[in-house]
Amino acid sequence: MKQKPLIMIGAATSGCGKTTFTLGLLRLLRNRGMKVQPFKCGPDYIDTKHHAMAAGEESVNLDTYMASKAHVQELYARYGAASDVCVTEGVMGLFDGYDGMKGSSAEIAELIGIPVVLVLNAKSTAYSVAPVLYGFKHFYPAIRVVGVVFNFVASEAHYVYLQQACADAGVEALGYIPKDESIVIPSRHLGLSIDERFCFDAFADRVAEVIAKTVNVDRLLELCTVEFPGEQAEDVLCPGNRKIAVARDEAFNFMYRENVEALKRAGEVVFFSPLRDKSLPDADLVYLPGGYPELHLPELTANEGMRQSVREYCEAGGRVLAECGGMMYLCDSITDSDGKVYPMAGVLKQGATMEQMKLKLGYREVRVNDQSVRGHEFHYSRVLSGKEKIPVMGTVYNAKNMVVDTPVYAYKNVLASYIHFYWGECGVDRFLMLLGQR
Repeated sequence: MKQKPLIMIGAATSGCGKTTFTLGLLRLLRNRGMKVQPFKCGPDYIDTKHHAMAAGEESVNLDTYMASKAHVQELYARYGAASDVCVTEGVMGLFDGYDGMKGSSAEIAELIGIPVVLVLNAKSTAYSVAPVLYGFKHFYPAIRVVGVVFNFVASEAHYVYLQQACADAGVEALGYIPKDESIVIPSRHLGLSIDERFCFDAFADRVAEVIAKTVNVDRLLELCTVEFPGEQAEDVLCPGNRKIAVARDEAFNFMYRENVEALKRAGEVVFFSPLRDKSLPDADLVYLPGGYPELHLPELTANEGMRQSVREYCEAGGRVLAECGGMMYLCDSITDSDGKVYPMAGVLKQGATMEQMKLKLGYREVRVNDQSVRGHEFHYSRVLSGKEKIPVMGTVYNAKNMVVDTPVYAYKNVLASYIHFYWGECGVDRFLMLLGQR
């Protein structure tokens, strides 16, 4: 079996700087001429977009709630085989999962055999990191914590204290990221900024430059070099004869890579823009993913041709999968945070609003007739019920097996919900069948 660096970037808590370090490392390795395959633990579809911009390669989600362990292993082997190095960004703290350790970065590291590099927030602390590091190294022997990179380090003198703590805790110090406002990503309501106004390439290059000076990347790669758990296989794609139209532009772009690959296995995939195209392309199935429609309301409303085309397609019995922002687009209207109402496609006789924003998130399982499908919910908007009651299907549960009030709308051949479903493992046809759709 071939050996290569396999890196899991974990942390003690959220906010330690995993994403900043991951993006800088991806760009640095890419700038060295290495073929880098990024991965993301958990259901996040925003970090994966940043990974792609930094590494020049689409990122892949590894999620043991939405998919089986065997599928996660297969994804890692398939996508990582052709790379020189695999970099996986963890989720939350290293051991934080949806139920204890289940679904955590540590579970993924154990499942695949990925060495762990911790990123630790060193702000307002020094030698006290020693027991923290000791605990992370010894708490769960089935994973291997090979080193630590400190973030928000005040000075080289500060780092000396941290190195002493590492020596006494038995965890190798691999370097640090200094306090530097130029490597802070602007935040926004659904996570890190992906505005065109934010110069991402310059940011990624800047973080890579900093890491190259203060982190021993060569030693990091050496410590993380292990046998790769898989072999490169030839791509065999035998798509069906259907046409599948997928919305993809600035307003609609939150989608799992393997979901799109599953669509390509089911038919010919064509992409279209609800912002710019005047009508739907010919399609047997339309996928409207989530995104940021609330940031493009005037343009979406102004494109009357597309709105009418989508409405006519749905009313004629066209098959549609709509998630979160895509579901909002199918509503009568979207109200922005200032209370201004913008007409949308008018398929679902209800409104969506950004007023009084409140976060709603978590894993979701929809059970229909003793069958189930899983996904993830993450949004700040809410639905305003209309006069007509829209049919819903199934009962929705969270990861703790508690019923939640997130509806899955079933109007004609339209399936729409705030839930971002995962059908990368079962395939889109099996997914639709599980939800009672032919």
